[in-house]
Amino acid sequence: MSRPGEHIAAVQSAPVHPDVAAPTALAIEISNLKKSYGLKPVLRTIQLNLPQGQRMALLGANGAGKTTLLRILAGLSKAGSGTVCVHGLDSRYALQEIRQQVGFVAHQPYLYEELTVLENLLFFGKLYAVEHARERASVLLQRVGMERRAKDRIRALSRGQVQRVAWARALLHEPRLLLLDEPDTGLDQHGNDLVESLLVEHTARGGSMLFTTHNLDRALAWSDQIVILAGGRVVYQHESANLPLAELQQRYREVTQ
Repeated sequence: MSRPGEHIAAVQSAPVHPDVAAPTALAIEISNLKKSYGLKPVLRTIQLNLPQGQRMALLGANGAGKTTLLRILAGLSKAGSGTVCVHGLDSRYALQEIRQQVGFVAHQPYLYEELTVLENLLFFGKLYAVEHARERASVLLQRVGMERRAKDRIRALSRGQVQRVAWARALLHEPRLLLLDEPDTGLDQHGNDLVESLLVEHTARGGSMLFTTHNLDRALAWSDQIVILAGGRVVYQHESANLPLAELQQRYREVTQ
């Protein structure tokens, strides 16, 4: 039987071969994922990998399974079978740790209507053990243009304003992975510009993201990879670089009809 430390020492002393590329770290690793609601299959044997630092656009018609997939990755819904890993953490055993890694923006803002904007952020700051949560919340509210509404209750805000606060909530704990379900919902052009700048800042820090949108032009502009779901399956995957919009539009029509 080996003594404690022998294996570590052996690994540390192993020769390094510079001509052998190190494996790419994955932000998302999905294998044979299936999910059904009752007798209705929603996801059927999904295989999907997202390298760290990359951006993936998830496209598909309504009911294709996009939101279900995001909810599973965010730890809000359980997989029926298969494996889902986020930054090497298996969702079957490390769900709470995964939630610490993920920021989720969806149609539902996940905010408490009876609390003020600031109270919501402080609540989530405590939930995620964010250091100096009040200072962090103030910085984010200024960043999303909501610092003047900090003392207003969520129920008093417009849909677009609520979405801005939802972005502050999602970024509060500095997540490594952003999961975005139509992140521009309810936003005007200024809000869309804000979202785009927030995404640029996130990826510049080495963050990854998976997002859904019905805007194919925006999907190309914001992503490194395009994935299309249809009938709960991945039916198309392509790198975004040098993919013409007209070709994406044609393939989208072909696979989603």
